[in-house]
This record gives sequence, structure tokens and C-alpha cells, in this order.
Amino acid sequence: MNGFGILKGLAVTAKNFAGSFSTKDRLVTVEYPEQRTELPENTRQFPFLVYDGTEPIDGLRCVACRICEKEGPPECIYIVMERDAAGKPAKKPRVFDIDLSVCMSCQICVEVCPFDAIKMDNAFEIATTDRFEGLLMKREDLAKPNSHFPRIHPTDAAEVDARLEED
Repeated sequence: MNGFGILKGLAVTAKNFAGSFSTKDRLVTVEYPEQRTELPENTRQFPFLVYDGTEPIDGLRCVACRICEKEGPPECIYIVMERDAAGKPAKKPRVFDIDLSVCMSCQICVEVCPFDAIKMDNAFEIATTDRFEGLLMKREDLAKPNSHFPRIHPTDAAEVDARLEED
């Protein structure tokens, strides 16, 4: 009776061992980077900024409201609003940095952004030899076109514009 559990465990191990040779879905070794597995569509790793039009910096959806900077638990986003010659806010970020070494891919910044300016990307190969400066992404590095990322709530943008003008 005492050895029955051990025999059941050995049977499961033998079944998995034999099945790994005959079933293609159960092959687990991939010779990366020569072979790459296809990532699922819902895989999301690191944030990026969405822009409209052809100019990445001028077309950014971000208005530097700093909601994502305040709400994100790891505090990996740093935003400075651009100002015109008179010192009035220009409603776009002069500095938008994300420290990917701190980012925990929680997607809170995506959820709280009223302009749909931040989305998550499925790029995961961001290795670098520089531990600090190499993983600090600037707004120029983060900008990606709007071709596949339409705005979900266009009325929210008008509401937030009105709130920003009040401040």
C-alpha cells in the first residue's frame, strides 16, 4: 500500500516522458534565438507612447497630465510638461521617461490614461549592457504610430482638456 503512490507518480512521469517524443505540442526545447515561439496576442510587456500623424514628437497623444506618473506603483514614469515662451503649459511632454528596469508591467499607466496615449507592447528583447542608462527610455524611443491603436473614448479627451485649461 505504501508504494502505490510512488508507482502512480512513476507512471505519470513515464507517460509524460514518452509523450514528449511523440507529440509536437509537448516539445519544450526551442533553440532561441534561431527559433522563436509565437507569442500569444494578449502578451503585453512594456509601455510605449502612441502618436497620431507622421511626426512622432508633435503627434503624441500625451498632454503631460501626469496621471500615469502619479498612479503607477513603481514610480518608473517621469514627466515634465513643455511650456511656451510666456511660461504657459503647452499640453505636451517636454520630458517623458520610463525606466524599464523599474517597470513591473502592471498596466496601471495604460488603465488610468484618459487619452489612450500609453499602450503595452509585446516586445520583450530589451537587453542591454548598460544597466541604468540603457533601460531608461526617452519619449523619442517610446513613440509608436497610431495605425493599430485607435482611440477608445474620444469624449474623455475633451473633458480632460477642459480640466487642464481650468488649472
